[in-house]
Amino acid sequence: MISEINNHFILISGESGAGKTEASKKILQFYAVSCVRTEVLDIVRDRLLLSNPVLEAFGNAKTLKNDNSSRFGKYMDIQFDHQGAAVGGHILSYLLEKSRVVHQNHGERNFHIFYQLVEGGEDELLHRLGLERNSENYMYLVEGECVQVGSINDQSDWKTVRKALTVIDFSERDIEVLSIALLGISANLLQEALTHRKIEAKGEEVCLPLSHTVHVFLAKLMLFHLNSWFYFLSIFEQFCINYCNEKLQQLFIQLTIKSEQEEYEMEGIEWQPVPFFNNKIICDLVEEKHRGIISVLDEECLRPGEPTDLTFLEKLEEKLAGHPHFVTHMLADQKTRKTLGRGEFRLMHYAGEVTYSVTGFVDKNNDLLYRNIKDVMRQSKNPIIQQCFPSSEPDSKKRPETVATQFKNNLFSLTQILMSKEPWYVRCLKPNNDKRPGHFDDVLVRHQVKYLALMEHLRVRRAGFAYRRRYEVFLKRYKPLCPDTWPNWKGTAAEGVELLVKHLGYRPSEYKMGRSKIFIRHPRTLFATEDAFDICRHELGKAPVLYLLYSTKIEACWRGLQARKERERRAWAVKSVRICHSYRFIKGFMNRNQPVSMDNSEYLAFVRQSYLTRLRENLPTSVLDRTSWLTPPPIMQEVKAYKMFRNDSIVLCCTSFCFQLQMKALISDIFKGKKENYPQSVHQPFADTRISKNLICLNCHLFVPLTQYSVPVIKYDRNGFRPRFRQLVLTQKAAYLVEEAKIKQRVEYSSLKGVSVSNLSDNFLIFHVTCEDIKQKGDLVLQCSYLFEALTKLCLVMKNHKFIKVVDGSVRFDIQPGREGVIDFKSSSESMVYRAKNGHLIVVSQYCTVCTYCHYGVILPLIEHILSNHIAGQTNCGLLLNN
Repeated sequence: MISEINNHFILISGESGAGKTEASKKILQFYAVSCVRTEVLDIVRDRLLLSNPVLEAFGNAKTLKNDNSSRFGKYMDIQFDHQGAAVGGHILSYLLEKSRVVHQNHGERNFHIFYQLVEGGEDELLHRLGLERNSENYMYLVEGECVQVGSINDQSDWKTVRKALTVIDFSERDIEVLSIALLGISANLLQEALTHRKIEAKGEEVCLPLSHTVHVFLAKLMLFHLNSWFYFLSIFEQFCINYCNEKLQQLFIQLTIKSEQEEYEMEGIEWQPVPFFNNKIICDLVEEKHRGIISVLDEECLRPGEPTDLTFLEKLEEKLAGHPHFVTHMLADQKTRKTLGRGEFRLMHYAGEVTYSVTGFVDKNNDLLYRNIKDVMRQSKNPIIQQCFPSSEPDSKKRPETVATQFKNNLFSLTQILMSKEPWYVRCLKPNNDKRPGHFDDVLVRHQVKYLALMEHLRVRRAGFAYRRRYEVFLKRYKPLCPDTWPNWKGTAAEGVELLVKHLGYRPSEYKMGRSKIFIRHPRTLFATEDAFDICRHELGKAPVLYLLYSTKIEACWRGLQARKERERRAWAVKSVRICHSYRFIKGFMNRNQPVSMDNSEYLAFVRQSYLTRLRENLPTSVLDRTSWLTPPPIMQEVKAYKMFRNDSIVLCCTSFCFQLQMKALISDIFKGKKENYPQSVHQPFADTRISKNLICLNCHLFVPLTQYSVPVIKYDRNGFRPRFRQLVLTQKAAYLVEEAKIKQRVEYSSLKGVSVSNLSDNFLIFHVTCEDIKQKGDLVLQCSYLFEALTKLCLVMKNHKFIKVVDGSVRFDIQPGREGVIDFKSSSESMVYRAKNGHLIVVSQYCTVCTYCHYGVILPLIEHILSNHIAGQTNCGLLLNN
């Protein structure tokens, strides 16, 4: 995180009682002892550590499987400065199990805070609250018949919570009000809110009586909002919890097993695919539009008439019949029916089967029934209740989103946050169900390993590569380790990395070179490289070594000393060089017509340099003008297989070089002075294609020979902007977007209205497609590492370049006819892509730094630059005049 200046997240997962809470504590403790220490930072550290007891008090409870089970999900975000010091943070919590407030199963307890207050509260506090020091006296605390637990000390825990509240900046007044927790509203007003609800009918308010179970809801509602005072959360019971687990498992699969194998394929790394179960089918079963369980539930809740839980179940059976992961009593075979009630449905989750009773689904999902209770709560004089029910909440008569939809949207936002960061994983395995230390239940552990897909992940990791980075990033960090790449490397990043790893002694089995990244197989190889880099970094400022950091005074002084010595050495050496050079020059002239050897190589090099120097001063007016090039010396007329004959005369430029110049001239006309990262592309040679024809996965083999160009891209879905690995294939008549053996979209050039790119340093391009039928797919949003090359090839195939538009700020595109999407382009110190709350796709590119080639924006000066480098003996240019 510190060395590469990027964001990371750690996903901790596992069964109840597997150790997730303890693992998170260990991570926080590690941060606390390893971060930089100052008075201010110590306060931040203490708050991070002591936030846990408060969260556990209000969100944890004893269950059958775990004496300190977290009954909510937690996303803790910690901000660090550039030195790795924790400077702040916030906590997003979700899925609080509110039903536990009013009911506990046998052997379980309510949330810890209630027992801590009753058993550990000071006598004066209990007296003011009208409480007795005996949890057995309170109905909500004894339903599980498990008030006392040997592993829990409620008195001691209350003292810890009191101290923690003070450290995390709760005032004594806050703590007192929190402990009292009275509603601060009129008893009559509360009674009316509990027994009636107001609805609007034909412009008039009508009061309807509520059921006797509303007091149960109020208790749940109060804990929900009291917890909201500590952290934001959204809530739906076990069904939502399991849906959340499915989404996190899908994220794990997407970011590890699936995307890793796709990346190997896209990068051209030889790979034997590892089969795995993709739980996307289960996530779609829950969240798919118009057909998923949540959509069906919302439709049933919002329809006119009297929706019931059973009509909801009937709708599910109607829409999901035949789904391999869904079954009800009516849909099941005779054997399975014996295990299912008529009001139940069963989902085959990735972790196993779960049976759900539909009782209460409609009411729990329809939060509108209790709006009047919330309205009354907003009139409270209690400051905490006021914060729990802020008046800023919308009072619109418009029906709000259902609980399930709110949760789905919040979960989507969470996954978007995680997708923008580097992932790490802690997978907690529960050793046994008896809470016994040192005992492993083989069957239980094997079951967890299986459903967590750990074996498939292990196979991918064992056969794959532990580390991968783009060539530019890897070279930028480690180039001081090789004298040929430090301080300035003039060739391509891939060539520099190849030279660097060979200098470091990487074995061929330890790494692979992909199309845009280096892949390192074992962590130990990277650790050794990082150790060497640390040693190098410390040595650079201490001794007169070849590698030089230019930022410190020591290095500046050393540089001056070395410069003086160098001037003296050169002055002494120049005389000797001149004598030796004259001798070799004469000998080379005498052997100029002989094959290249040690005797004539220097003279022949001088002849080439002289010709190129004259050529630089006498370039033709057009790069494709074949009549006005200077006649080359005999040694430069050997163009081997690339000779071009015209009227029996040899043309100097080979076809490939002329074509490179033609393409560079074309892209210069389009992007010079308009797009930030264009100068960085000038010295990069264009390839014929980026994917060999035998790797283009098309379902029609006759199509492959027609391919003019192909390149790997990332396609962003028009709805939701999810990234997908694809192949962009250009033929003479159309562009194709391809995935595996499927053509996902075909864009006829005649229907291509234009292509938009931003003026910043990102690699995004938007294909604007004529779309008149609502069934047609809309515009394409793509990201391509070879943006300039791909657009040049497209221009050449279409024989037109005026359709490319460079835009500043935002781009609007058609999702489908009559429906638009927006992409906002921004610059920052860190590149990222994410979906904003307003539905826009935000593309943030890194600030473009000035590169060596910024001054060579057009082709003829580029040739001058190439010739200058060649004359100076810098043969590692992107484009070479080898002959």
